[in-house]
Amino acid sequence: MWGLSGKAMEAAARSRKQGSDSDHSTSMEGAVAGLALFAAGAIITATTQKPLPAIIGGLAGLYALLAVKVADQWEKVAVLRLGRYKGLRGPGLFMIVPVVERISGYVDQRIRVTSATAESALTRDTVPVNVDAIVFWVVWDAEKCILEVEDFREAVQLSSQIALRESIGRHELAQMITEREPLGKELQRILDEKTNPWGITVQSVEIRDVHIPAALEDAMSRQAQAERERQARIILGTAETEISNKFAEASQVYVNNPVALHLRAMNIAVRGDQGKGRDGDRAVFGGRDDGAGRAACNGDAGQTGGARQLAPGWIEPDVG
Repeated sequence: MWGLSGKAMEAAARSRKQGSDSDHSTSMEGAVAGLALFAAGAIITATTQKPLPAIIGGLAGLYALLAVKVADQWEKVAVLRLGRYKGLRGPGLFMIVPVVERISGYVDQRIRVTSATAESALTRDTVPVNVDAIVFWVVWDAEKCILEVEDFREAVQLSSQIALRESIGRHELAQMITEREPLGKELQRILDEKTNPWGITVQSVEIRDVHIPAALEDAMSRQAQAERERQARIILGTAETEISNKFAEASQVYVNNPVALHLRAMNIAVRGDQGKGRDGDRAVFGGRDDGAGRAACNGDAGQTGGARQLAPGWIEPDVG
């Protein structure tokens, strides 16, 4: 008997964990109460040497084993009397009439998560994609959930997959990649309309990932790279155009003002000396490094506007 009681307790725990719809499901609390009553009857029988307490304790324990039920705070359960719905029970402790009444599976009213996957689904522009989504849903009416649909968990799972495939067919690949939030809201609306008569509300749907074929991914990568190169060339061409326009404006100024031209040449020479040593002088003075070029420049500068000699081969305008 002790072995049978232990098995009954294990069966009760396993039944509660799996949400079993068995007609003979037992609760852990009922098994403990039945075991305690049977033990009390056995002890009284051993003390008084009368079998009646043991019989009464055994019957009371069997009744408690089958009648005592407990639903957790987040659970509801339906009671059926001779097959007819009598009402919901829970949360907490409740009792049923063995044989005459039975209970349905326990309905968890917490928020649940269901994963939906659509493999090789075609988008509106005929691109095969694999899409993974997560559906958050909750049972708000346990009575409808039990009476209106046979297996609401499987119903939500299959409905999510079908709705996901239908939504993929109405969108192009670019929209699915860049507009995941609107796609999730659309799926949530479709699923909520379908599951609401079952007492289930779909709170949100999130697109977790969109997988595209490797060849298409490589082609899209090359296209993006080519687009970036095109933009870079356009920017470079625009910059060249602006620079050439500025040079054209500067040339008009230098034509009418020889002094500005000489000063600009001297400024270039200074920067050339700082960056490349004497190579800058050769660039400015036609490659001559014998001092003649500098002398020519010095002479021109002296004619156009006063200057003073600082070092051999170099002059600076006299700003005083």
